Amino acid sequence: MKVVLRNPRREIEVAGPVKVSVLLDRLEINPESVLVIRGDTLAARDEDLSDDDVVEIRPVMSGGAA
Repeated sequence: MKVVLRNPRREIEVAGPVKVSVLLDRLEINPESVLVIRGDTLAARDEDLSDDDVVEIRPVMSGGAA
């Protein structure tokens, strides 16, 4: 599958099928710090990703009023 990472933006190929949680573990990414998006939908950590998926991993941003 194609995995698009942000900050800095880069693309890598990862063999599937694999669960979201396993993908994040392989990439050494803290699951609490990112959103995983498959196509146009948010992917839960227990979802299976297939070899032909395109997945984007975005850092979680938080903010608030001053």
